[in-house]
Amino acid sequence: MAKNIIEKIWDEHVVLQEKGKPAIFGIDLHLIHEVTSAQAFSVLRERKLNFFEPHRALATVDHSIPTRLNRHEIFDEMAKKQIETLRKNVKDYNIPFYDMDSGNQGIVHVVGPELGLTQPGMTIVCGDSHTSTHGAFGAIAFGIGTTEVSHVMATSCILQKPSKTMKVNFKGKMKKEIFSKDLILALIAKIGVGGANSYIIEYTGEAIKDMSMEARMTICNMSIECGARAGLIGPDEITIEYLKGRSFSPKNEEFERAKKYWLSLQSDKNCKYDKEIEINVDDLEPMVTWGTNPEQCIKISEKIPYIKDLPESARNIAEKSLDYTKLKEGQNIKGVTIDYAFIGSCTNGRIEDLRIAANILKGRKVHKNVKMLITPGSEAVRDIAKIEGLYKIFIDAGAEFRMPGCSMCLGMNDDKVPSGKRCISSTNRNFVGRQGTGSITHLASPALVSASAIEGKITNPKKFL
Repeated sequence: MAKNIIEKIWDEHVVLQEKGKPAIFGIDLHLIHEVTSAQAFSVLRERKLNFFEPHRALATVDHSIPTRLNRHEIFDEMAKKQIETLRKNVKDYNIPFYDMDSGNQGIVHVVGPELGLTQPGMTIVCGDSHTSTHGAFGAIAFGIGTTEVSHVMATSCILQKPSKTMKVNFKGKMKKEIFSKDLILALIAKIGVGGANSYIIEYTGEAIKDMSMEARMTICNMSIECGARAGLIGPDEITIEYLKGRSFSPKNEEFERAKKYWLSLQSDKNCKYDKEIEINVDDLEPMVTWGTNPEQCIKISEKIPYIKDLPESARNIAEKSLDYTKLKEGQNIKGVTIDYAFIGSCTNGRIEDLRIAANILKGRKVHKNVKMLITPGSEAVRDIAKIEGLYKIFIDAGAEFRMPGCSMCLGMNDDKVPSGKRCISSTNRNFVGRQGTGSITHLASPALVSASAIEGKITNPKKFL
């Protein structure tokens, strides 16, 4: 019977399936950070349980840490406690850990792939919703709650029911001003924040095949924003080339054996999905959000929709969103004045994203009324940016080049957008107060963020490319 890649990976990881019950589902890699792990470690201690397979885990600090140069001085007492607690827990349970200045610290969803820990065919979990990022390698990767985190710690398994499967075909070629962020925002705008509830998505199509691994990670990262359990892309030669030579990738003959297996992970011809969707990339423009969820998103040339033109179920939240963002129905999104610009996060904090930003900022200046922060996703990304001279381009342009961490993606550390201020951001969520109490967020690609930072208003990056 023909199977898609999701079904193949699922079947390989079912440890036990009893009729009418969730499967006992094996987990290959458990990623840990300081925010969602403390209670799970407490469960192990209370029940006198061991951490079953610490070699299948990796921990780092990312959410709560400061990104200023003197980041070791943590002013927020809760953040300080979270970080100190993780340090103690990883030591007590002998878990591989990358702390600040280790050379490998960073956002957990950036560090895993760049170290070669994330590999095709794996099942990967973390107490973080954007674990779907790792699906770019042909893995089933998803976020889990604290109770589930303790289950994985104790057993390397989780109770799980199979998800429905969805195929999204990105048809056509991307123009120079279109980036992977625009594709995933276009999908969310089309199907809505609940459009993929209970599904795992396989992303396919010519546009996907042409993408780098870093661009694919951006696509998979935001799968959760349309409600999907996870999102993945079948491995190919681009995947293999990315993994070759990385610290935890197989070596020599083992790599050749692994490569053969990885490339076998393809959806069979004539396999079935529960749902299929097509997006025509040829028709896309740069996308930008106008409201308080990623579904409220339009092309840069479009006007904010009129409430009466929206489905009845969407009108109430649209009214509240416009009230919050201080925008009007029928208003052009292009030209809206901004106060802050941010590039970073597990969505767009990789070296490719920084190169895109530098290409636009080189020889130009950030607008005098805009504060721009650029935060690398890891210490490795920071080091490459220094070697390539990108950091100097950012500083010369008037942007702040920060230390690695989640930074201004969420109001959980020192980097916040003040109340009432408007930020154009390369992150994944524009919820009420996401970047700080009372902050207003517009999601977009690193290119659109950079162009807008220069102009001081939401701007099509095409003119700068």
